[in-house]
Amino acid sequence: MLHFSQHDIDEMQHLYKINLINSCSGYKSANLIGTKSLRGISNVAIFSSVTHIGSSPAVLGFFLRPTTVIRNSYENIKETGFFTINHVHEAILQDAHHTSAKYDKSLSEFDFTELKEEYKGDYLVPFVQDAPVQMAMRYVEEYAIKANDTILLIGEIIDLYIADDLLEADGFVNLSKANVASINGLDGYSIPKLKTRLEYQRPKI
Repeated sequence: MLHFSQHDIDEMQHLYKINLINSCSGYKSANLIGTKSLRGISNVAIFSSVTHIGSSPAVLGFFLRPTTVIRNSYENIKETGFFTINHVHEAILQDAHHTSAKYDKSLSEFDFTELKEEYKGDYLVPFVQDAPVQMAMRYVEEYAIKANDTILLIGEIIDLYIADDLLEADGFVNLSKANVASINGLDGYSIPKLKTRLEYQRPKI
């Protein structure tokens, strides 16, 4: 088995280290976060760090890299207080990945991909059309991570949209039916398939 000490990792070539550490943590969710500036310019960007925080209230979080450079998604969320989370699926992998390109705040990634904006209800922020799971989110709070100057941003689900055939009788969302993608590292995409569901476990005593 290959072994890397902390010293080995510290001394690695920059890109090699980024690939190694981003991929060794395992598969991550692939989501497009939709925002809009006060000037009315929409933004959509791919994130692999969306995570469940709690169910009551229904809150999710995601991590942002340091804001020492322009972060359009973060700035838009702080301006408006709202954003959307949209699951990436197999049919939009190329366009979803392209949203990681650093466009100027005056430009919308929707104009440079085949991704389509969709608006629901009174929300002024865009959903991604045809995403099998779409969430309207309200900004709640954020935490500065001192270890590497990143930010954990937490939002509350205020509206949840799920494709009709994905929802099971017990509330389980079967993402494999929609070919929802996951990310390995920075640029490796997989389409997981549900193997089994296991019962709630109790001690064998």
